[in-house]
Amino acid sequence: MLQRLTGVEAVEVRLPQELNRLDGLIIPGGESTTIGKLAAMYQLTEPLRRFADEKPLWGTCAGMILMAKEVGIDQPLLGLMDIVVERNAFGRQKESFEEDLYVKVLEKGASKPFHGVFIRSPRLVETKGKAIEIARLANGTPVAARQGNLLVTAFHPELTDDTRFHQYFLGLIK
Repeated sequence: MLQRLTGVEAVEVRLPQELNRLDGLIIPGGESTTIGKLAAMYQLTEPLRRFADEKPLWGTCAGMILMAKEVGIDQPLLGLMDIVVERNAFGRQKESFEEDLYVKVLEKGASKPFHGVFIRSPRLVETKGKAIEIARLANGTPVAARQGNLLVTAFHPELTDDTRFHQYFLGLIK
């Protein structure tokens, strides 16, 4: 998705020294416990925390879980955002769903919905401190938040053709 946007180079990060040349980072979906264990094994946890102190970081789905301070179970976390997250809150794979979201912080977000793709998604239970909700499902369930240069989404914006969330993240970098 980033490569579709003009002037943006996307690279994979596997080692701490690879963070040095980045202006921002997206922690993708996947299995949050595995990502957290790999981050610890490759000594990425503390470098990621330092990175987030200075530069924008966006967690989608599993990335949102890793960035939360509370998830209700014991697992490796970065603990960056003042949010409480519930893993797999909407059910198993077969309960995955899609829903249009009105996200005011996006370009034309109040009038043009963003199509959210939810796959075994976490739920944003609570925002605390400086964290603010920026998107909700029609039933009122929060699904995205921001805290300074940190962004989390319970859904997968990269699975749509809509680049507005990625543009929003790039705006945090600039």
